[in-house]
Amino acid sequence: MPSIFDEIIDRRNSGSAKWNYFDADVIPAWVADMDFRSAQPILQALHQAVDHGVFGYHLDSKPLREILVKRMADRYNWQVKIGDFMFTPNLVSVLNFVVKAFTETGDNVLMTTPVYPPFISAPPNSDRIANMVDMTVVQNGQEIRYELDFDAFEAAINPRTKLFILCNPHNPVGRMWSRAELERMAEICLRHNVLICSDEIHCDLIMDGGKHVPMASLSPEVAERTITIMSPSKTFNIPALGLAFVVAQNETLYKTLEKSMMGFLPHVGTPGYAAAEAAYSECQPWVSELLPYLKGNRDFLIDYVQKHFPLVRYTKPEATYLGWLDWSAMNLPGESPFKFFLDNARVAFGDGIGFGEAGRGFTRVNYGTNRALLTDILERTRAAVERL
Repeated sequence: MPSIFDEIIDRRNSGSAKWNYFDADVIPAWVADMDFRSAQPILQALHQAVDHGVFGYHLDSKPLREILVKRMADRYNWQVKIGDFMFTPNLVSVLNFVVKAFTETGDNVLMTTPVYPPFISAPPNSDRIANMVDMTVVQNGQEIRYELDFDAFEAAINPRTKLFILCNPHNPVGRMWSRAELERMAEICLRHNVLICSDEIHCDLIMDGGKHVPMASLSPEVAERTITIMSPSKTFNIPALGLAFVVAQNETLYKTLEKSMMGFLPHVGTPGYAAAEAAYSECQPWVSELLPYLKGNRDFLIDYVQKHFPLVRYTKPEATYLGWLDWSAMNLPGESPFKFFLDNARVAFGDGIGFGEAGRGFTRVNYGTNRALLTDILERTRAAVERL
């Protein structure tokens, strides 16, 4: 049956960064931005805000706080108070402010690589050191799965390691960390007095019936040493509306972070609050349709790679809409697979090296698009390889 997500929407004249960063003949599959129309309740909420016609400063949203308190309890059995939330325009800014607020010049910030590029850039932005621990790759045929080597993780901690930035679920490798894995990470961090900042922006994009576990939900002790960042932007495809939120259940951490951001970040505006309230209160049916479509795209991508690229290794994401392909064995000409496919297929993947040295030879592919476009991306890719 046709899906609402099969709709082809021309985004080139919408100011889209995804579609206009590269030349007009390039199909983008790089940035984590889906090509799907927002859910109807979100559109209705925005229309209502526009029809009101006045866009003054927006007071913090008590309704959204109440929605989120209930959501955390219902979905994760995580008891969060209404005053534990802090609203901000985006996640990346918060990552940088967490680094600045809780570390000093020359301190180490721990992360597991390959990882979302703003993790890597946040420490040097404040004269801190990005301490990157490569995950272990477990291979089964062409499929690879990333695991955390806990001994290497702990060995990387030194007296100047003050912060661990966790990606949960993990971008780009698609891991949905288990409770046992999170408990082991938390135990190590608490024992070494390392603060945890957990990016959980993809927490609602879980495949195959899995269940997301927020790091801070593990125990009150872990919650006291964890700052969590979430947002509706990925799940509901509304990053341009500018709303993310922090959960900090330790009052001292909350106030320290709040003070560090004061005067540097703008307040969230009316469209962001309106969209988030509608998304979290009315749009779960839309997400319930989205997830099987994304799973179908994931499986289509894997099947295509197995059939046409037998030397290419791939992940099977448990979460997100981001594939991770290792082209190393192909020995493609040029400086990187990203550049090869940009020049020869006119397809823009995410460049693996941006995710750390552990990403060299890889590309990240955003399969959060309609199936016809995903097919075109892969067909162009195959044609470029076959011309070699």
